[in-house]
Amino acid sequence: MNRTETEPDIEILYEDNHILAISKPKGLLSQEDHTGDPDVLTLCKAYLKRKYDKPGNVFLGLLHRLDRPVSGVMVLAKTSKAASRISEQIRKHKIKKRYFAIVQGEPGKQGVLTHYLIKDSQNNMVQSVSPETANSKKAELIYRTVDTKSGLSLVEVLLITGRAHQIRVQFAEKGHPLWGDHKYGEGRGKDIALHAYMYEITHPTLKNSLRIRSIPPKTDPWSRFEIQKLP
Repeated sequence: MNRTETEPDIEILYEDNHILAISKPKGLLSQEDHTGDPDVLTLCKAYLKRKYDKPGNVFLGLLHRLDRPVSGVMVLAKTSKAASRISEQIRKHKIKKRYFAIVQGEPGKQGVLTHYLIKDSQNNMVQSVSPETANSKKAELIYRTVDTKSGLSLVEVLLITGRAHQIRVQFAEKGHPLWGDHKYGEGRGKDIALHAYMYEITHPTLKNSLRIRSIPPKTDPWSRFEIQKLP
């Protein structure tokens, strides 16, 4: 993506008339907030405006978000038709989302995690509670451990549900918080070892399966593990 010196570099993974898929760098907002810091939606709109020399406002639908410290695949809609059809797939849980995470310790070869979560929006925190708790939502994921080194494990995660901070909270509840997660673990700083590496949808007009992948960063702690190719 062409950018100014003050803008973060955003990799374009896929683009056609209806869809723009990018690899979000860690630390970049998904959409504008009170900080005024750069965000995916604003930067991608500016990219489309430059590339296609579009006058006026550019339509771009934000279909889902990644937490600021999280990197990986984000899919945006370039048309209202695409936005509507992909949003329907999301509502009907027809989207497949896979992540890589690096967690503390060894969580076991594979497993299913099921919790009930409730969000404190004021403090932007999510808590695991009993199923009977009012307004709690079921959170479920499947994981497998890819590799373990020096007290850390690289795990592949398939989300069954899509709740705020779900992966972070569920592994913390299991006793294996994500590397660098100061909010739910013992990490310091802003980095979290969580990367959305695959997003699979049915193309809104072509109707074929579209699988978009992004390789994790080559920085620490990802560099401690060998990820030759994406599953």
